[in-house]
Amino acid sequence: MDIRKNTLQEPSHETVAFMENSTVLIWKNSQNLSYSPHWHMAMEVIIPLENYYHVSVNEKDYHLLPYDILIIPPGEIHTLLAPETGIRNIYLIDISFLTQIKGFASIQTLMSQSIHITQGSYPKIHKSIFNQFLDIAEEYFDNKEYCEITIYSILLRIFSELGYYRTQDSGLFPNCRSDKKKEYIQKINVVLDFIDINYAEDISLDKMADMAGFSKYHFSRLFTQYTGHTFCDYLNMRRIRAAESLLSGDDLTVTEAAMQSGFSSIATFNRVFKSFKNCNPSEYRNLNKLSSPYKN
Repeated sequence: MDIRKNTLQEPSHETVAFMENSTVLIWKNSQNLSYSPHWHMAMEVIIPLENYYHVSVNEKDYHLLPYDILIIPPGEIHTLLAPETGIRNIYLIDISFLTQIKGFASIQTLMSQSIHITQGSYPKIHKSIFNQFLDIAEEYFDNKEYCEITIYSILLRIFSELGYYRTQDSGLFPNCRSDKKKEYIQKINVVLDFIDINYAEDISLDKMADMAGFSKYHFSRLFTQYTGHTFCDYLNMRRIRAAESLLSGDDLTVTEAAMQSGFSSIATFNRVFKSFKNCNPSEYRNLNKLSSPYKN
Protein backbone atom coordinates (compact mmCIF):
# COMPACT_ATOMS: atom_id res chain seq x y z
CA MET A 1 0.00 0.00 0.00
CA ASP A 2 1.49 3.33 -1.04
CA ILE A 3 0.54 5.60 1.83
CA ARG A 4 1.92 8.68 0.10
CA LYS A 5 -1.26 8.69 -1.98
CA ASN A 6 -3.32 9.26 1.15
CA THR A 7 -1.91 12.71 1.91
CA LEU A 8 -1.95 15.91 -0.06
CA GLN A 9 -0.07 18.35 2.16
CA GLU A 10 3.58 19.21 1.77
CA PRO A 11 5.94 17.89 4.45
CA SER A 12 5.89 19.85 7.69
CA HIS A 13 8.63 20.52 10.19
CA GLU A 14 7.21 19.33 13.48
CA THR A 15 8.45 21.02 16.62
CA VAL A 16 8.33 18.33 19.27
CA ALA A 17 6.69 19.58 22.47
CA PHE A 18 8.84 17.88 25.09
CA MET A 19 7.86 18.50 28.69
CA GLU A 20 9.95 21.09 30.52
CA ASN A 21 13.50 19.89 31.18
CA SER A 22 12.79 16.64 29.32
CA THR A 23 14.19 15.16 26.12
CA VAL A 24 11.83 12.18 25.99
CA LEU A 25 8.18 12.00 24.95
CA ILE A 26 6.30 8.68 24.99
CA TRP A 27 2.63 7.86 24.71
CA LYS A 28 0.28 4.97 24.08
CA ASN A 29 -1.67 6.08 21.04
CA SER A 30 -5.06 4.69 20.03
CA GLN A 31 -6.31 7.55 17.85
CA ASN A 32 -7.58 6.89 14.35
CA LEU A 33 -5.61 9.82 12.96
CA SER A 34 -3.19 9.90 10.03
CA TYR A 35 -0.48 12.51 9.62
CA SER A 36 0.83 14.16 6.48
CA PRO A 37 4.58 14.16 5.76
CA HIS A 38 6.49 15.79 8.63
CA TRP A 39 9.91 15.67 10.28
CA HIS A 40 11.63 16.52 13.52
CA MET A 41 15.09 16.31 15.04
CA ALA A 42 14.12 13.64 17.55
CA MET A 43 14.44 9.91 16.88
CA GLU A 44 11.01 8.30 16.60
CA VAL A 45 10.17 4.70 17.47
CA ILE A 46 6.79 3.16 16.62
CA ILE A 47 5.65 -0.19 18.07
CA PRO A 48 2.11 -1.39 17.26
CA LEU A 49 0.57 -3.36 20.12
CA GLU A 50 -2.84 -4.02 18.57
CA ASN A 51 -3.54 -4.01 14.83
CA TYR A 52 -1.21 -2.80 12.08
CA TYR A 53 0.21 0.65 11.34
CA HIS A 54 1.44 2.14 8.05
CA VAL A 55 4.48 4.38 7.90
CA SER A 56 6.34 5.90 4.97
CA VAL A 57 9.86 7.20 5.57
CA ASN A 58 11.65 9.10 2.82
CA GLU A 59 9.27 7.50 0.30
CA LYS A 60 9.87 3.96 1.57
CA ASP A 61 6.77 2.19 2.92
CA TYR A 62 6.59 0.03 6.04
CA HIS A 63 3.61 -2.12 7.04
CA LEU A 64 4.03 -2.64 10.77
CA LEU A 65 2.39 -5.61 12.43
CA PRO A 66 1.86 -5.99 16.20
CA TYR A 67 5.20 -6.09 18.07
CA ASP A 68 7.18 -4.86 15.06
CA ILE A 69 9.59 -2.05 15.91
CA LEU A 70 10.37 0.81 13.53
CA ILE A 71 13.20 3.18 14.46
CA ILE A 72 13.07 6.40 12.40
CA PRO A 73 16.28 8.48 12.45
CA PRO A 74 16.12 12.21 13.24
CA GLY A 75 15.38 14.52 10.33
CA GLU A 76 13.65 11.94 8.12
CA ILE A 77 10.40 12.98 6.42
CA HIS A 78 7.72 10.47 7.34
CA THR A 79 3.98 9.90 6.96
CA LEU A 80 1.69 7.99 9.31
CA LEU A 81 -1.51 6.17 8.38
CA ALA A 82 -3.53 4.67 11.23
CA PRO A 83 -6.13 1.89 10.94
CA GLU A 84 -9.68 2.41 12.23
CA THR A 85 -8.75 0.75 15.51
CA GLY A 86 -5.48 -0.10 17.16
CA ILE A 87 -2.97 0.74 19.86
CA ARG A 88 0.69 1.56 19.47
CA ASN A 89 3.52 2.94 21.59
CA ILE A 90 5.23 5.96 20.06
CA TYR A 91 8.53 7.26 21.38
CA LEU A 92 10.24 10.57 20.57
CA ILE A 93 13.73 10.77 22.01
CA ASP A 94 16.41 13.41 21.51
CA ILE A 95 19.62 11.45 20.88
CA SER A 96 21.78 14.40 19.83
CA PHE A 97 24.02 14.31 22.91
CA LEU A 98 24.68 10.58 22.43
CA THR A 99 26.72 11.44 19.35
CA GLN A 100 29.45 12.68 21.73
CA ILE A 101 30.00 9.15 23.03
CA LYS A 102 33.09 7.49 21.59
CA GLY A 103 32.07 4.73 19.19
CA PHE A 104 28.52 5.97 18.67
CA ALA A 105 29.35 6.90 15.07
CA SER A 106 29.41 3.19 14.23
CA ILE A 107 25.88 2.86 15.63
CA GLN A 108 24.77 5.73 13.43
CA THR A 109 25.79 3.74 10.37
CA LEU A 110 22.85 1.49 11.27
CA MET A 111 20.57 4.54 11.24
CA SER A 112 21.36 5.80 7.76
CA GLN A 113 17.80 4.63 7.13
CA SER A 114 14.96 3.38 9.27
CA ILE A 115 15.46 0.10 11.12
CA HIS A 116 12.49 -2.29 10.87
CA ILE A 117 12.92 -4.92 13.58
CA THR A 118 10.63 -7.93 13.28
CA GLN A 119 10.71 -11.49 14.58
CA GLY A 120 11.68 -12.56 11.06
CA SER A 121 14.36 -9.97 10.29
CA TYR A 122 16.03 -9.95 13.72
CA PRO A 123 15.10 -13.37 15.19
CA LYS A 124 17.84 -13.48 17.81
CA ILE A 125 17.29 -10.05 19.35
CA HIS A 126 13.72 -8.96 18.50
CA LYS A 127 12.25 -10.11 21.82
CA SER A 128 15.03 -8.45 23.81
CA ILE A 129 14.73 -5.14 21.95
CA PHE A 130 10.93 -5.21 22.24
CA ASN A 131 11.06 -5.85 26.00
CA GLN A 132 13.62 -3.10 26.53
CA PHE A 133 11.39 -0.57 24.77
CA LEU A 134 8.55 -1.70 27.04
CA ASP A 135 10.88 -1.08 30.00
CA ILE A 136 11.54 2.42 28.69
CA ALA A 137 7.81 3.10 28.51
CA GLU A 138 7.29 1.77 32.03
CA GLU A 139 10.01 4.03 33.40
CA TYR A 140 8.48 7.01 31.62
CA PHE A 141 4.89 6.45 32.73
CA ASP A 142 5.88 5.63 36.32
CA ASN A 143 7.95 8.85 36.36
CA LYS A 144 10.46 7.27 38.68
CA GLU A 145 13.41 9.12 40.15
CA TYR A 146 16.26 9.28 37.63
CA CYS A 147 13.73 8.29 34.98
CA GLU A 148 15.55 9.79 32.01
CA ILE A 149 18.96 8.49 33.10
CA THR A 150 17.44 5.00 33.23
CA ILE A 151 15.74 5.49 29.86
CA TYR A 152 18.97 6.51 28.15
CA SER A 153 20.88 3.66 29.78
CA ILE A 154 18.34 1.22 28.35
CA LEU A 155 18.51 2.94 24.98
CA LEU A 156 22.29 2.60 24.93
CA ARG A 157 21.89 -1.12 25.65
CA ILE A 158 19.51 -1.36 22.69
CA PHE A 159 21.98 0.41 20.40
CA SER A 160 24.81 -1.79 21.67
CA GLU A 161 22.77 -4.91 21.02
CA LEU A 162 21.96 -3.78 17.49
CA GLY A 163 25.61 -2.95 16.85
CA TYR A 164 26.84 -6.27 18.19
CA TYR A 165 24.22 -8.12 16.14
CA ARG A 166 25.53 -6.41 13.02
CA THR A 167 29.14 -7.35 13.80
CA GLN A 168 28.13 -11.00 14.16
CA ASP A 169 26.48 -11.06 10.74
CA SER A 170 28.11 -13.82 8.68
CA GLY A 171 27.82 -11.58 5.61
CA LEU A 172 30.08 -8.95 7.16
CA PHE A 173 33.67 -9.48 5.96
CA PRO A 174 32.96 -13.03 4.80
CA ASN A 175 35.75 -15.59 4.81
CA CYS A 176 37.65 -13.62 7.47
CA ARG A 177 38.89 -15.12 10.71
CA SER A 178 37.20 -13.73 13.81
CA ASP A 179 40.35 -11.93 14.97
CA LYS A 180 40.83 -10.32 11.54
CA LYS A 181 37.16 -9.32 11.45
CA LYS A 182 37.52 -7.68 14.86
CA GLU A 183 40.61 -5.82 13.63
CA TYR A 184 38.75 -4.50 10.58
CA ILE A 185 35.82 -3.31 12.70
CA GLN A 186 38.07 -1.53 15.19
CA LYS A 187 40.05 0.25 12.47
CA ILE A 188 36.96 1.39 10.55
CA ASN A 189 35.33 2.57 13.78
CA VAL A 190 38.33 4.85 14.35
CA VAL A 191 37.70 6.34 10.90
CA LEU A 192 33.97 6.73 11.61
CA ASP A 193 34.72 8.58 14.85
CA PHE A 194 37.11 10.87 12.98
CA ILE A 195 34.53 11.63 10.28
CA ASP A 196 31.85 12.27 12.88
CA ILE A 197 33.97 15.02 14.46
CA ASN A 198 35.72 16.44 11.39
CA TYR A 199 33.04 16.10 8.68
CA ALA A 200 33.24 19.82 7.84
CA GLU A 201 36.94 19.58 7.02
CA ASP A 202 38.58 18.46 3.79
CA ILE A 203 38.50 14.68 4.27
CA SER A 204 39.86 12.49 1.50
CA LEU A 205 39.58 8.78 0.83
CA ASP A 206 43.37 8.53 0.68
CA LYS A 207 43.74 10.13 4.11
CA MET A 208 41.18 7.85 5.72
CA ALA A 209 42.67 4.74 4.13
CA ASP A 210 46.07 5.75 5.46
CA MET A 211 44.59 6.31 8.93
CA ALA A 212 43.14 2.78 8.89
CA GLY A 213 46.38 1.30 7.59
CA PHE A 214 44.91 -0.06 4.34
CA SER A 215 45.40 0.60 0.66
CA LYS A 216 42.76 2.86 -0.82
CA TYR A 217 41.11 0.02 -2.70
CA HIS A 218 41.09 -2.39 0.22
CA PHE A 219 39.76 0.32 2.53
CA SER A 220 37.00 1.25 0.08
CA ARG A 221 35.81 -2.34 -0.09
CA LEU A 222 35.87 -2.87 3.68
CA PHE A 223 34.22 0.49 4.37
CA THR A 224 31.33 -0.26 2.02
CA GLN A 225 30.84 -3.73 3.48
CA TYR A 226 30.73 -2.35 7.01
CA THR A 227 28.60 0.78 6.51
CA GLY A 228 26.54 -0.22 3.48
CA HIS A 229 27.68 2.96 1.72
CA THR A 230 30.61 4.12 -0.33
CA PHE A 231 33.05 6.41 1.47
CA CYS A 232 31.85 9.42 -0.54
CA ASP A 233 28.17 8.70 0.13
CA TYR A 234 28.80 8.17 3.84
CA LEU A 235 30.69 11.46 4.17
CA ASN A 236 27.90 13.28 2.33
CA MET A 237 25.30 11.64 4.58
CA ARG A 238 27.15 12.87 7.68
CA ARG A 239 27.31 16.38 6.26
CA ILE A 240 23.62 16.30 5.33
CA ARG A 241 22.77 15.21 8.88
CA ALA A 242 24.65 18.25 10.17
CA ALA A 243 22.84 20.45 7.67
CA GLU A 244 19.44 19.14 8.82
CA SER A 245 20.14 20.37 12.32
CA LEU A 246 21.31 23.76 11.08
CA LEU A 247 18.30 24.13 8.78
CA SER A 248 15.87 23.36 11.60
CA GLY A 249 16.59 26.83 12.96
CA ASP A 250 16.47 30.25 11.36
CA ASP A 251 19.85 31.59 12.46
CA LEU A 252 21.78 30.71 9.29
CA THR A 253 21.18 31.16 5.59
CA VAL A 254 21.09 28.05 3.42
CA THR A 255 24.52 28.96 2.07
CA GLU A 256 25.93 29.34 5.59
CA ALA A 257 24.43 25.98 6.58
CA ALA A 258 26.05 24.41 3.51
CA MET A 259 29.48 25.84 4.27
CA GLN A 260 29.33 24.88 7.96
CA SER A 261 28.33 21.35 6.99
CA GLY A 262 31.44 20.91 4.86
CA PHE A 263 30.15 21.59 1.33
CA SER A 264 32.37 23.72 -0.88
CA SER A 265 29.58 25.12 -3.06
CA ILE A 266 25.86 25.76 -2.78
CA ALA A 267 25.29 23.95 -6.09
CA THR A 268 26.87 20.77 -4.74
CA PHE A 269 24.96 21.13 -1.48
CA ASN A 270 21.62 21.49 -3.27
CA ARG A 271 22.31 18.51 -5.51
CA VAL A 272 23.48 16.20 -2.73
CA PHE A 273 20.76 17.32 -0.33
CA LYS A 274 18.02 16.61 -2.85
CA SER A 275 19.47 13.19 -3.65
CA PHE A 276 19.15 12.20 0.01
CA LYS A 277 16.02 14.11 1.09
CA ASN A 278 13.99 14.27 -2.15
CA CYS A 279 13.63 18.04 -1.78
CA ASN A 280 16.03 20.96 -1.86
CA PRO A 281 17.33 22.66 1.32
CA SER A 282 15.07 25.69 0.96
CA GLU A 283 11.98 23.50 0.65
CA TYR A 284 13.11 21.49 3.64
CA ARG A 285 13.60 24.63 5.75
CA ASN A 286 10.49 26.48 4.61
CA LEU A 287 8.03 23.77 5.55
CA ASN A 288 5.09 25.02 7.56
CA LYS A 289 5.75 24.55 11.27
CA LEU A 290 2.75 22.98 12.92
CA SER A 291 2.10 22.23 16.54
CA SER A 292 2.85 18.64 17.42
CA PRO A 293 0.21 16.24 16.06
CA TYR A 294 1.06 13.71 18.73
CA LYS A 295 -1.32 13.62 21.62
CA ASN A 296 -2.14 11.07 24.26
